[in-house]
Amino acid sequence: MRILFIGTGDIGLPSLEWLIYTPKHQVVGVVTQPDKPAGRKLVLTPPQTKVRAQAAGIPVLQPLKIRHAVEELKAFNADVAVVVAYGQILSRDVLNVPKLACLNIHASLLPKYRGASPIQAAIRAGDAETGVTIMHMDEGLDTGDILLMDRVTIEPTDTGGTLHDKLALAAPSSLEEALDLIASGPAPRKAQDNALATHCGKLKREDGRLDWTRPAVELEFLIRAYNPWPGTFTLLPGDKPAPLKVHRARVIPEAESCPAPGTVVSSDPKTGLIVACGQGLLALEEVQAEGGKKMAAGDFLRGKGLETGLLLG
Repeated sequence: MRILFIGTGDIGLPSLEWLIYTPKHQVVGVVTQPDKPAGRKLVLTPPQTKVRAQAAGIPVLQPLKIRHAVEELKAFNADVAVVVAYGQILSRDVLNVPKLACLNIHASLLPKYRGASPIQAAIRAGDAETGVTIMHMDEGLDTGDILLMDRVTIEPTDTGGTLHDKLALAAPSSLEEALDLIASGPAPRKAQDNALATHCGKLKREDGRLDWTRPAVELEFLIRAYNPWPGTFTLLPGDKPAPLKVHRARVIPEAESCPAPGTVVSSDPKTGLIVACGQGLLALEEVQAEGGKKMAAGDFLRGKGLETGLLLG
């Protein structure tokens, strides 16, 4: 079949790679977001989907608004559009462009975690599993009928980054099955139960500020979920509070009653940096001071002493 790939995020790269190399289908075009400034020098940088498509000799479109590019999309004469992490809602005119179907690859078990941050939401909630959903797209936000769903285990050590990569690598297999079902037709359609739907919005850096009044277990989930983006942090006390990023932490089980949430209970380089939470204690295992490098908490404490009893913000 003739495939039009619509995507921007790196999570779609393995699926694009599979589509390029499989003899079953032909990628006739790639639609992605415009190049954006990146890094400290704000160098104009293309999405990796564009880089990969151009390397394979595939035409690329980068409209500011995809709804304004309907005629250009029709020119690809696609049978199926495959959409993953594109970053814009598709209008009905765009959805009607492919002859057979407009499919979306979503990184959750819908209707759970509709929206922009399903991977982080699953870890943050302490879920034991998530997955890849292939759905028929409609004009809503991840509300279309489900074609198929494949489950992926969330390991206790998974972060937002590692789970992102696992789901990205799982997606091509799901997509292959979905396209086979479209080709043999009619493909399954199962309506989502809207009563069971949950939503997760786009994340901002401020969302990663640690609220020490929360239980230690919840904060450990949050730290894993938001690694690497948007990251989590607390504020070191002082005339000008400085952020301290927290990359990895561990719940201390069966902790006894603690002082006020945010209190540094231990700051010994040998025993680590331990902070009181609303319930339980959290050992900060890997941290990063402003302008510094990521390091083990013990190494951080050797270079910058923190007094026991200090209150983190």
